Amino acid sequence: MAEPTRRVNRGFGRVLVVIYAVFALAATARSFVQLVTRFDEAPVAYLLSAAAALIYIVATIALARGDRTSHRVATVAIGVELAGVLVVGAFSLVYPEAFPQASVWSTFGSGYLFIPLVLPLVGLWWLHRTRGMGEN
Repeated sequence: MAEPTRRVNRGFGRVLVVIYAVFALAATARSFVQLVTRFDEAPVAYLLSAAAALIYIVATIALARGDRTSHRVATVAIGVELAGVLVVGAFSLVYPEAFPQASVWSTFGSGYLFIPLVLPLVGLWWLHRTRGMGEN
């Protein structure tokens, strides 16, 4: 009997879409409030939070669509997310004065229980597991 087709946006993929959507909403709301009300306090951290929000939005949409092109877009977005978490996380530890206020990715996402560090690893694993499974 043939193995059932694993689709990017089916089964566990739906859970991943929901988690990314929650992070997209949370990061967007947080960065919007920070940029509008306190931009002068920590512009770098707040702009990084806005960038993270944008990446989460792109990843959410791409994962939800589930076709081959979206699979590629999701892979790039989540790869950029992982790079961002690693670079910003390391930078925020080495130069904490550059982050008087935390961003989503500061200290590897410690303010979000390190989910920003784990989420792209899980996302890339899922995309690898389901590659070639999208419609198109």
